[in-house]
Amino acid sequence: MNARSVASSPAAVAVDATVHADGLGDHAVPKDRRRGRGAGLNPSGRFEAEAKVAFDDGWGSSDELPPFQTTVTPERARTIITRNESPDISFDRSINPYRGCEHGCVYCFARPTHAYMGLSPGLDFESRLFVKPNAAELLERELGAPSYQPRTIAIGTNTDPYQPIEKEYRITRSILEVLAKTNHPVAIVTKSALVTRDIDILAPMAEKGLAKVAISVTTLDRKIARAMEPRASAPHRRLEAIKALSDAGIPTGVMAAPIVPAVTDFEIERILDAAAAHGAREAGYVLLRLPLEVSELFRDFLLREFPDRYRHVMNVLRSMRGGKDYDAEWGKRMRGTGPYAWQIGRRFEMAAKRLGLNRNKAKLTTELFAKPANGGVQLNLF
Repeated sequence: MNARSVASSPAAVAVDATVHADGLGDHAVPKDRRRGRGAGLNPSGRFEAEAKVAFDDGWGSSDELPPFQTTVTPERARTIITRNESPDISFDRSINPYRGCEHGCVYCFARPTHAYMGLSPGLDFESRLFVKPNAAELLERELGAPSYQPRTIAIGTNTDPYQPIEKEYRITRSILEVLAKTNHPVAIVTKSALVTRDIDILAPMAEKGLAKVAISVTTLDRKIARAMEPRASAPHRRLEAIKALSDAGIPTGVMAAPIVPAVTDFEIERILDAAAAHGAREAGYVLLRLPLEVSELFRDFLLREFPDRYRHVMNVLRSMRGGKDYDAEWGKRMRGTGPYAWQIGRRFEMAAKRLGLNRNKAKLTTELFAKPANGGVQLNLF
């Protein structure tokens, strides 16, 4: 295999959209190179001047590329709290300890952010990771700023804070230690059972009304989960995590997210039933989102794993997205529109009501917040 470069011009993009309308083509990566990964493609980032594609020059495979290996690069961040003004989400600030996510969820809406690093939203996103070792230090400094006003900080809104490398780097835990010390409220979303490691921090915080956790459960089918989310915790482990957190007194919810039409949407009631039986008190859902490069990656996934459902899945999804693969309009991006989207919403609401979910949502408090000493800045001894 060799590689060739093509100009990343509007004309080239138009041709690529036609040639790769089925999600396959020059970007496809051989299975032995991507074993254990979610994406099957590794297209160049959309900001690159050239796009590199592999092709067979007929001279054999003596220079075949090695399998993708996970690499971790330290990133010296300048700030750690990210602000947003989106009217359709419930928080205005969040923290992301990592860039990229080894869970490899093929549908992840955060994949396009890797293009800002000059990397591919495909296999690079789940194998070339960045860690922020100074996250806790920055957080303490930002919380100590004279102008800072506390509101719940969300963790896990972009990449998973409990992805496998958290076992070694413990950045999420260091962040929780700062939040616990300052009595600052936090809401966590994860699909990893590793969150139970930090019950010793989260339980005392929850007792003060400072912490809650939501576990994302996309499907209860282990085969589907393994294909879509190859390195995330298995469905039964996520349910066990819900029980462990709930038993520890931590308000715990379930996120049926994303709901994939004609693949996982039939499981809505089953997921909520199982989560409630394991102690979940709250529930939410998000419809599959396919922004930018995620569309090509997901369509390739369907052709590999569910070729018989490809047309049906995409047609149903487009019926909820105004005829497109994705509609980013606020108020529509999470739920979709049209009869099918309405049906999903009503099914979810009926199941949640029957199970008593969302009846008493946990409200976190900011009244106990105590700014770090010295404004969060370490003073010099001399």
